[in-house]
Amino acid sequence: MYQNLLIEAYKKAQNYQQDQQIAVDLDIPKQRISDFRKGKRYMSDEQAIFLAEKTKIAPELALIGCHVDRSKSVISKEVWERMAKKFSKYGLQRFSMSYGAIVMGYGVFQQSINDYVLCMLC
Repeated sequence: MYQNLLIEAYKKAQNYQQDQQIAVDLDIPKQRISDFRKGKRYMSDEQAIFLAEKTKIAPELALIGCHVDRSKSVISKEVWERMAKKFSKYGLQRFSMSYGAIVMGYGVFQQSINDYVLCMLC
């Protein structure tokens, strides 16, 4: 799940040891971070943007990734993934390393996003 990767990126960027520290920054109960990680809840757009900005990740990419996580239907997931591919194709060189760092190790998700982005840009 993308929001889990976003949380990990923020935790690393802030040199935090515990998820509770992230909860304090977001002004939410500490259990909420656990719920995000388990997929029981989804972070708001504002929370995703906050985490993205603090980790030098494009807020647009964070929002797209979180919306992919939230999507219940296959069709809506595909649309969000195509949007991510378009965003990636237009490149925005300064975001490419952040994108790679976030999606690294998330093999299938990364490949599908890249494929969809390329299709959308074509």
